[in-house]
Amino acid sequence: MKKILSVTLIFSLILFLNTSCNKADSTSAVAGKTSISNAEIDKKVADLMAKMTLEEKVGQLTQYSGFGELTGPGASEDGNAKKIEKIKSGMVGSMLNVTSAVQTREFQELAVKNSRLGIPLIFGYDVIHGYKTMFPVPLGETASWDMEVLEAGARVAAKEATAFGLHWTFAPMVDLMRDARWGRVMEGSGEDTYLGTQAGLARIKGFQGDDLSSNLTIAACAKHFAGYGFAEAGRDYNTAEISEHTLRNVVLPPFKAAADAGVATFMNSFNDINGTPATASKYLQRDILKGEWNYDGMVISDWGSIVEMIDHGVARDHKHASELAIIAGSDMDMEGYCYEDYLVELVKEGKVEEKLIDDACHRVLVLKFKMGLFEDPYKYCSEERERNDVLTPENLAIARDAARKSIVLLKNENNILPIKETVKSIAIIGPFGDDKDSPLGNWRGQANPNSAVSLLEGVKNAVGKDVKVTYAKGVNATTGDRSFVMELTINNTDKSGIPEAVAAAKGVEVVLLAIGEDCYQTGEARSQVSISLSDPQQALLEAVYAVNKNVVVVLSNGRPLEINWMTENCPAILETWHLGSESGNGIADVLFGKYNPSGKLPMSFPRHVGQCPIYYNRKNTGRPADKRPVVFWSHYTDEENTPLYAFGHGLSYTTFEYKNLKLDKKSMATNETLTVSVDVTNIGNLDGNEVVQLYIRDLVASVTLPIKELKGFEKVMIKAGETKTVSFELTEAELGFYNAESKFGAEAGEFKIFVGGNSIDLVETGFELK
Repeated sequence: MKKILSVTLIFSLILFLNTSCNKADSTSAVAGKTSISNAEIDKKVADLMAKMTLEEKVGQLTQYSGFGELTGPGASEDGNAKKIEKIKSGMVGSMLNVTSAVQTREFQELAVKNSRLGIPLIFGYDVIHGYKTMFPVPLGETASWDMEVLEAGARVAAKEATAFGLHWTFAPMVDLMRDARWGRVMEGSGEDTYLGTQAGLARIKGFQGDDLSSNLTIAACAKHFAGYGFAEAGRDYNTAEISEHTLRNVVLPPFKAAADAGVATFMNSFNDINGTPATASKYLQRDILKGEWNYDGMVISDWGSIVEMIDHGVARDHKHASELAIIAGSDMDMEGYCYEDYLVELVKEGKVEEKLIDDACHRVLVLKFKMGLFEDPYKYCSEERERNDVLTPENLAIARDAARKSIVLLKNENNILPIKETVKSIAIIGPFGDDKDSPLGNWRGQANPNSAVSLLEGVKNAVGKDVKVTYAKGVNATTGDRSFVMELTINNTDKSGIPEAVAAAKGVEVVLLAIGEDCYQTGEARSQVSISLSDPQQALLEAVYAVNKNVVVVLSNGRPLEINWMTENCPAILETWHLGSESGNGIADVLFGKYNPSGKLPMSFPRHVGQCPIYYNRKNTGRPADKRPVVFWSHYTDEENTPLYAFGHGLSYTTFEYKNLKLDKKSMATNETLTVSVDVTNIGNLDGNEVVQLYIRDLVASVTLPIKELKGFEKVMIKAGETKTVSFELTEAELGFYNAESKFGAEAGEFKIFVGGNSIDLVETGFELK
């Protein structure tokens, strides 16, 4: 303990001396920029590794989670004291969950000033949709279909996270998901491969920028490799059975695009896929990722996923798990305590080739050189930036813009929205009406609790003093502890507040009913068999509607919900997800017409949970899912096949008309480009943005293909009465697929082209590929 205290005194002196130096950090967008080439980095890494012992190389493959202040209560614990000694001896390569400039500097000092070779640590954290300034949860943000919005959000998150000493985020999640029961859908980009790919690329660009050595950028991580979003029954961590056809054509393309774009790291997944835990999958990590794709970045396990192979039943013990993981291509062990204890032993026993350790260590060190950590290990540790670069007016303005662009207008009967200027009385009712915390979403970085703008605040900010705004909570969304230990009680039975809410609803001109899901009903380990409103919320909805039909539902949620009664009865529904720090202001912008809603669903809303998994790009089957006079066709006997709200659906306060779908040729060769154009006219009275969506169908192929697949989209602003011609280009890259031999290419034959504002209402034409 005395040694730790003395080190801390040194830290204090160093922090004092460096404060003035760090003041320059916030003034330069590329502070610490290095012009070092990849070849020079490789040489520096090779020179460094020539000096390293096997034990030191293995140390670079170990990641610890943070454990409090170095001189605080946690430091006296035996386990943490041992970790500190490991860091000081150069036997740790990375840490996560260290979240301040002071702490990252302290740990970095331990590693750099005490270890034999002075190799710096790299600090990681789950910066998912913001660090201090919160943006919409990723599924909601993807509903903007605006890649500039996604990139801007990631850029702000990187700027704020690096101010706290962080180098690396475990994002974006590019898993595809088709089952709304899976709680982690909120962290992804929905059900479509093409949209998910574009969203992942935008976020990677926002996080990493053009220069990883800038202290305003952060290394990104494509996760979870692979198949995590296909967990059986939508239950988190569950097994995934995925055919090679689906793996290649649906699951892997976003990862391939991320690798090609230079994403700094990959993370493997918890699940087993086709009988092999992903962490032990040589096929995924060495054959495909590092082999076929020639990926030269680093692969990290998910939290404890190496040691979890014992529970999977493929590893006998920690040592065997270490052997399986390193051979498969997992470079770094996140909080598994396997590599640090057994890799050296495995090499000495001849069970693991040392060249595998060298390869993994090389990948880790390359990233540290690219980030400029060897030039200045403390370049990200700026207390001044920590104070000045977060929650700025600029960052909050970007968050507000993202919030309003992510809102999806699901229904707007009789044009009840936008709320008219003549309206003088509004009742805000429901558990999320005055909630300042749930809008921050799950996976909220280091957001300040209860810091979001509530719906009530947003509405009051937007209306004049002559508009009467009343509020009644009605019911609670959930009860219980929000921690990782205790479970929320979703279907609590307390309905005692409903009479007060009904009284508030009587006589007002518009009711804003703020209902849906608490943010901790979605996220990791938050899978549900029911995706309906809780019983008290449904009772509140029906009771309020019974006394006032002018109900606008403001839906808060992180996943698609089953909302049939609401859709059948309520005149207007706004899908507002969990929109982040500026939630209430963003919603108010849409409610009162300051912003014309332009969001589109990235994931289908089912009519019933029994339809899950449900997705637009289904196969036709041999007995297609269209109504027939006999029973023998692919359908349910008690529900429609179609979703309640389809992928790509989203209304506007204006109306768009599609005409004159044209191709520049009726046939093309595989080495040619086909140009598709369509005229889109705003036939309403308001200017608005429309997301023009392009789908294709290969009518006859060597393998079964979907009835339609998104292959392009463009978000365009069209003024009232204006017509714009929107064009797309199709090449073999869009027309091709992986065949039964896992070879990519387009096959000759007839294709259909569909264009429209969602995946159902489309104009179509066709061409031949020769």
